[in-house]
Amino acid sequence: MNRIEQLLQFLTTNPDDNFLQHALALEYIKIGKDADARKTFESLLNRDADYVASYYHLAALLVRSGEDKLAKEWYEKGMAAAKKARDNHSYNELQSAFEDLAD
Repeated sequence: MNRIEQLLQFLTTNPDDNFLQHALALEYIKIGKDADARKTFESLLNRDADYVASYYHLAALLVRSGEDKLAKEWYEKGMAAAKKARDNHSYNELQSAFEDLAD
C-alpha cells in the first residue's frame, strides 16, 4: 500500500484530522496531482483556518499554477493565522514568500 492509500485509509476513521489531510496534500504534490492537493488544502483551511502549516504550501502551489493574485490572498490569510497563533517562524516564512511574489 502506498502512502496516499494509507493516508486515505486513516482518513476514513479520522476525516477531520488536519495532520493527515496536510500530509495527503503534500503526497499529491509529490506525484504531480496539484488539483487534488489544492482541493485537500482548501478543504482543510476552510474547515480549520487556524492550521497554519497548510497556507504556505497552498499558496506556493497556486504560484506554480500562475494564480499569483489568489496565492497572495492565501499568504495574507496565513500571515493573519500565524500572527493569531503567535507563530513567528511561520509568519516570517509566509511574509517572505508574499514579499517575493509582490516584487
